[in-house]
Formats: sequence, C-alpha cells, structure tokens
Amino acid sequence: MVETNPISWLLAFTPVMILILLMTIAKMGGSKAGFATWFTTQVIAFLFFGTTPEIIGVSMFKALFLALDVTMIIWGAMYLYHITNTSGAINRIGDFLSAFTDNKAYLGIFLAWLFPSFLQGLDGFGVPVAVSAPLMVSAGFSPMLSIVLTSIGHGWGVSFGSMGASIRTLHAMTGLPVVFFAPKAAILLGLTAIIGGLIVVYLAGGKEKFFQAIPLTIFIGLVIAIGQYLIAGTEFWMIAVTLPVMISLLLGFLYVGFFSQQSRAWVYNLNKKEWKRIIESVIPYTLLVALIFVFNFFQPLQDLFQPFNFSIKIPEFQTKLGFSIPAEWTKNINFFLHPGTVLIITGFISFFFLQWRGYLIKSQHLQSVKKTIKSSTNATIAIFTLVGTAVSMRHAGMIAILAEGVSKFFPRDLYPIVSPFIGALGAFITGSNNNSNVLFAELQLQTAQMLELPIAWILAAQTTGGAMGSIMAPAKVILGCTTVGLNGKEGQVISRLLFICAAILLFIGIIVFAVTG
Repeated sequence: MVETNPISWLLAFTPVMILILLMTIAKMGGSKAGFATWFTTQVIAFLFFGTTPEIIGVSMFKALFLALDVTMIIWGAMYLYHITNTSGAINRIGDFLSAFTDNKAYLGIFLAWLFPSFLQGLDGFGVPVAVSAPLMVSAGFSPMLSIVLTSIGHGWGVSFGSMGASIRTLHAMTGLPVVFFAPKAAILLGLTAIIGGLIVVYLAGGKEKFFQAIPLTIFIGLVIAIGQYLIAGTEFWMIAVTLPVMISLLLGFLYVGFFSQQSRAWVYNLNKKEWKRIIESVIPYTLLVALIFVFNFFQPLQDLFQPFNFSIKIPEFQTKLGFSIPAEWTKNINFFLHPGTVLIITGFISFFFLQWRGYLIKSQHLQSVKKTIKSSTNATIAIFTLVGTAVSMRHAGMIAILAEGVSKFFPRDLYPIVSPFIGALGAFITGSNNNSNVLFAELQLQTAQMLELPIAWILAAQTTGGAMGSIMAPAKVILGCTTVGLNGKEGQVISRLLFICAAILLFIGIIVFAVTG
C-alpha cells in the first residue's frame, strides 16, 4: 500500500481539487465536470496507486448499482413533478398559500419555509427554490430576498428530501444501516429547521412581525424536528420530511385561521369550486404518501416481490501495491419495491386523475416524459461519474490515505467541528448533498474510525453540512435566479447565503463537538 505522505495525500486529493476548479472556476456543469474528474481519477489511480484495468472495471460495475439506486428516485421524482407542474397543481397550492394571509412573517412561514420544504420532500434538485421564489415575488417580496429566504427555508429538508435520496446514498457508500445514523442526522437537521425557520421569519416580517410570529414558528419547528426524528428511526425514513411538513401546513392554517379574522373570512368566502380545485391539487401527494405505506407495510406485496431482489457478489481483489478490498455484494436492488417505482406509479395514476378532472390533455403526458428525460439526464451522468470516482478512489486506497492525512492534521477534539464543513464543501462544489455524500461519506467514516469518534454523529454532521452547502451551490443558485430575473446577480445571492450557512454550520459543529466529547 502507498505510504501516507504529503505527495501521496496531494495525489489522492487531486480528483477533489479538479472537481472544485471545474465547477467553481470553469463553471462547468455537473455531468462534464464529473466525467473529467472520473477520467483524472482513473489515470492517477493507475499510475500512482497500482490499480489495473480489471479493478477499474469492477469499480464501475459496483458504481452502476449504487448510482442506479439513486437515479431511479431522481427520474421518478422529476416525472411526478412535471406531471403535477404541467397540470398547474403546484401553482394552485402556492396561490392558495399566498392568498391565505397578508402578514409577511406568516407568508415567510408558508411560502419560504413550509412550501419549498414540501417540494424538497418529494422532488428537490433545485425545484423548491425555482417554484417557490416566483410565488414570493408575486406576494410582494424582492427577487433577491425571495431567493435567499426559500433557499434557507428548505435547507433542513435536503438530506431526507427527494424521498431520502441523500440518506440512501450515505447508506450505500458506507454500508451502514440507515437506522444507525438517521436519528442522529434528524436531530441535527431538526435544529437546522428551527434556526432556518426563525431566520426566514425575521427576514420576511421584520422585527415587529417576527415577535408576533415566534409562537407559530417555534411550534412548527418543533413539529418538524420531532416528527422527522420519530420517522427517521423507522422504515418510513424516506418521508421524514414530507409527512411532518404536511402536518405543519395543516396546523399552520388552523393557527393563522384561528387568530386572523382576515384569513377566516377568506377561507369562508371560498366557493365550492375553488375548494374542489385545491383538494384535487393535493391528491397526487396524498396518493404518494399512501402508496409508500402500502409498498412498505402491505406484507402480501412484500412477499410477492421479495424474490426479485438483485445483487451480485464481487470477489476480493488487490492493487499492484498491496491495497486489498474484501469480497462484497453490490447494492441490492428490487425494481418492483423501489421508491423510484412508487414515484413513477404515483405520477402515472396522477396523470389520469388530473386528465379526468380536466387539468391535462392526453398529449401532455408525452410532454412530461420528454421534460423528465431532459431534466434528469445530466443529473444521471453526474451521479454515475461521481459515484464511479468515489468507488475508484476507495478501491485504489486513495480514500484511506485522505482519511489518514486528515486524522493527523486535525486533532480529535477539533474534527467534529470541521466535519459539517467538509459535507458543505462537497455539496457546494457538486451542487447536491447527494453527491457530497458520494464523495466524502467514506472519508468521514474512515477518519472517524481513526480518531475513535462516534461514527453515527460524524456521518450525521456530513449530511447536515451537505444539506446546508447544497442551498448555496452555484448550480442551484443560478437556476433560482433565472426564475425571478436575477441573472448575473448569483454572486450576491451566494455571498448572502454564505454568511448565514457558515453560522449554522458552526453551530452544528459545536453541537457535534459537545455530544462526541
């Protein structure tokens, strides 16, 4: 095995540095930067770490299973999103929220905190800000503030959002069961939700409205945090964002309706047709939650499709320089019971329901499929190449060298504070928490083992940091700015988010330091 020294550490770190430079300086997209990084990794691993063509092939084969598990969710989520968005369901939900109250602090809660979090729970990948920010602008907020607020508001939901894609990746990259680290992650993300909610309400409503809205903000923050924690430790962790947010939206409506005469009057004046359109708009999401319960708890269905679990055993192998990888199985996949399949079924049924109700026409299904292909292809390439990079680095011993170098550089007591910043860095440069977990989960795991730190808490810090880093990632900020006419102002948005996110990350780091000390 290659000895850990400054030269070998820099060589092992080179793929990460290449990715940073390509995505931040060269402004290259995730798919192109991912491929360039993957290619660079193979060259370095072959020339300096003793990999062989056979090892490269095995790495790509394993990466295929890991990437497929995640990308199925992305394709399913985007399919459901395009079906509901084309039908106008998302806009109807947003319009309902914005018309419910003219109190800007409450609007911040509904439009910048809960609604984008709801979207994050189902779709993510830039959708929450792209959909919610224009609604904020239409409600009277400035474009700059709208982007900042919606970004901060949904950040807590990134890890368990998108049907738990990032948590699933953390499980896949470490081989550890979700229940091992998910409750710890839920604690840190719950704190992030409460802090994010308070920041959103203060910036949206100003000092006067802020104090008026504190009771509701704290109450909803606790519902989110406790709900996410309780669900994260169960088989339903993939809806640990969606379900608490749906409950919070309902409770928020009841609260504002009870204390606001204007809101009560508005609801009372809604005619039967308007109520019907609102209810029909949320049916796809209600159906999704119901199907998740069926696919996870209806035992006859489990028994029927359990034999279709698919994985392949990879034998033990060794690099030319003596680094060994033990025999292991590829990621187990069941296409029939996969969350991506649930999303696709939900989207398919939703299309026919929305067509029956007159919101869609037959030709719009094909349009939605084409939009799904267009919006998901680059993300698929990026994820596969980045997963391939991470697996190749692990099989070459490069991750082990990075972990040993980091463990020597940072004292044991300091590393818990640093760990969320590593997750944030990965998300910032790659554009997603999911990709950050791909790149750095193994690094965080091995570093925690070397420093004898609680692995669950360090992995929780990794994905919490990744959640915060993802909301200020250039790719997502650019997408959000485009929807509200802030082209060219992306740097200003990132600079505003950077200060807020850094403060939250430091707070999370101190919490992890306290519980691991």
